[in-house]
Amino acid sequence: MADEPFLQEDFRVLTPEAFDFVLNNELKRAVRSQNFLTLVVVDPQSEGRTRQEAAREIAQLVSREVRETDLLSATPEGRLSMVLLDADMQNSMRVIDRLMTRLEHYQFSSPLSIEVGAACCPTHGADADTLRRVAEARTGMPRREPGARSNASNAQ
Repeated sequence: MADEPFLQEDFRVLTPEAFDFVLNNELKRAVRSQNFLTLVVVDPQSEGRTRQEAAREIAQLVSREVRETDLLSATPEGRLSMVLLDADMQNSMRVIDRLMTRLEHYQFSSPLSIEVGAACCPTHGADADTLRRVAEARTGMPRREPGARSNASNAQ
């Protein structure tokens, strides 16, 4: 699949260009048919590896947990972008919580903290730039520390 112009990895991660193209088309469809769409931004911070490496490892795990129709892309800055189609903010928060629980129980090769932000169309905006700004603001979403739970239980 390395020759595929739309995929960056072999596990459904779109190139940033393909992701933007599909995101803009899905936003038009969502507005036209009055459906919801949620953009999720996952920003990993890791010791001992690049953000791109951490985002790739997270993308592998997340790609197994979301629907086949949901979109994934790693940005050049080392963030993971995800579009949850036909998902309002309430349902998206359930998906995000399930994903974060999965990540918290995964043994990463080095310490990792994750910031997650989300924005919903039409609630927060109807264009990609607005949704990105709102999602990157990470309002109301705490930083998560995968693996911290197991460390905390060991201390008790």
